[in-house]
Amino acid sequence: MLLQRIVTASFFMLTTSVFAGTDPVVKAYMSNLPFAMPEIELPNIPSLRISIADFGAVGDGCTMNTDAIAAAIQQCAAKGGGVVTVPPGMWLTGPIKLESKIELHLDSGAVILFSKRFEDYPMFKRSKAAVKCMPMIFGSNLQDVAITGRGLFDGNGQHWRPVKKEKMTSRQWKELLESGGAVASDGKTWWPSKEALNGEDYLKELKNSGKKPTPEQIAGAREFLRPVMVALDDCKRVLFDGPTFMNAPGWTLAPTRCEEVVVRNVAVNNPWWGQNTDAIDINSCRNFLLYNSVMSVGDDAICVKPGKMSDLESGQPACENIVVADCIVYNGHGGFVIGSESYGGARNISVKNCTFIGTDIGLRFKSAGDRGGVVEKVYVDGIRMKDIVNEAILFDMFYDQNNDNDPNVKRTPEFRDFQISNIVCDGASGAITVRGLAEMPVKNIRFNTIVINSTAGCVLQDAEQIEMDNIRLSFLTGAAYTVNNADSIQLKHISFPPEAKLFLKASGNKTKSISISETDLSKMKQAVDSDPEVKKDEIIIR
Repeated sequence: MLLQRIVTASFFMLTTSVFAGTDPVVKAYMSNLPFAMPEIELPNIPSLRISIADFGAVGDGCTMNTDAIAAAIQQCAAKGGGVVTVPPGMWLTGPIKLESKIELHLDSGAVILFSKRFEDYPMFKRSKAAVKCMPMIFGSNLQDVAITGRGLFDGNGQHWRPVKKEKMTSRQWKELLESGGAVASDGKTWWPSKEALNGEDYLKELKNSGKKPTPEQIAGAREFLRPVMVALDDCKRVLFDGPTFMNAPGWTLAPTRCEEVVVRNVAVNNPWWGQNTDAIDINSCRNFLLYNSVMSVGDDAICVKPGKMSDLESGQPACENIVVADCIVYNGHGGFVIGSESYGGARNISVKNCTFIGTDIGLRFKSAGDRGGVVEKVYVDGIRMKDIVNEAILFDMFYDQNNDNDPNVKRTPEFRDFQISNIVCDGASGAITVRGLAEMPVKNIRFNTIVINSTAGCVLQDAEQIEMDNIRLSFLTGAAYTVNNADSIQLKHISFPPEAKLFLKASGNKTKSISISETDLSKMKQAVDSDPEVKKDEIIIR
């Protein structure tokens, strides 16, 4: 009875807003942008506070708390919303469903530990998505929702994820094999179970049967269909503030078709060998702010995915008005990424004052002929990079060509109108690569004030209207610039190491209007090496 009186009394606390309105820090990040940014309001969360412990939750790491957490959220929502708190402890649970006007707050010392039991994640169909395992945290068509606090979410992802042998030391691989699981026939990939290993083939058989599979049939591949850690679909006024998200089975934070989203002060920590463990995927979202966050993951870190097509009918891009600032990425396939699906279109994106350490690629813009759309008005300013495995900056319109997408579908990517300034990179395999399509070159890209120390220089292929001004390259092999079927290229104020032997290597019968100015080539052993199909008067040294 005492517990009941405490819980009942808590429901009648004053319900004034915890956040609500425009935060001055958020407003500051929205100012002085190269495009007009609508005002972002924080969620309007009533001040009612209840604890999951009041509903029988036990933080011993053993007791299942799925029902207790659900009861706390539902009761709070029924009273008009408020803050559901998770006190210090280790709280084992299955999926958590959020509601409008709910803030899930983890106190310092609180750990939400998601269950490793596959059967705790029923088959679940997100809007406009395939049937998969239910996300660990999810919500759909919500308004005013937040996940806050200094606690930690652990996705127990090691029970779901495959591991590639090439990403582990021999000792790690040996220990992994000794832990159980199953290995692919080529010996290159470990899976947590035979069911997970065979899941992809099982789903292909269902698809080829010609009949629409039932959720029960799809459940036969449950251990292959890894859940997203946090999936919020079609929500408005969303806040992530403070928590650490770690060890995700797949994608970590995946807001989709959401508006007015603020992500700040969060950490995402997944093993660098963890397959598909993107830190944050900004899926067809608008009016989005990410700042002051740290990530180390096994796939793309900060990724804009404009994959929704329906918005094209109204002439609006799927991703619009996105600001990323003051973030650090330690591991990932890309520090900041757009793509690969871009068919929904994207514009008005600002990335400022970020640091990428040890990522495979620094700035990564990718798409392909079957998944492209218009991506434009992207502004990148003030990025530091160190020990980048491949290119510091990459535009690649040939990403993942050998896939199972419909070969009859043609969605040509059009990447244009980028401004990339004030970049410093200490260590990369390649400096800058721009690789467009013959039928749709990457165009109107302006690079300004860039310093890159790399093994190889810059490559421009199927690119046009590229401006490079005040570029300092320190490279070891090849030419400073290799151009192939490139048009209207301006190279101005370019510096390079004194031992460099070749400045420009040109090829392709579409190569024309190459201008080199205010660049001292007098000590270069060979300024230009052009193939016969390139007309000599198309390369002008001023």
